Amino acid sequence: MDKNTHIDTATRDAIEAAAFRHLLQHLRQRTDVQNIDLMGWGGFCRNCLSDWVAEAATARGVALDREAARQWVYGMRYDDYKSRHQTPATPEQMARMDASVARNKAVRGEG
Repeated sequence: MDKNTHIDTATRDAIEAAAFRHLLQHLRQRTDVQNIDLMGWGGFCRNCLSDWVAEAATARGVALDREAARQWVYGMRYDDYKSRHQTPATPEQMARMDASVARNKAVRGEG
């Protein structure tokens, strides 16, 4: 965002919330995109988003367990999503994801 552009916090929050809802809808429609590929190439997946939703809720005093957060992100129970859309990971996908997890740790200064 340009430093000369001023958007108040409430408007920024609304814009970011709308963009996040759009991302969730996109991911719900693109069930062909596997979590392991998201993680391998982007460093995050639907489960990461679920964890972030749960963390944000907890930070605001809202109890949201892991399953509820996943249902929020997936638009259905996680077990249902896995049985309908998740395919077995290949060794290449696993290696890419492992490298991505290591990169996440490195950029966060965790490893």
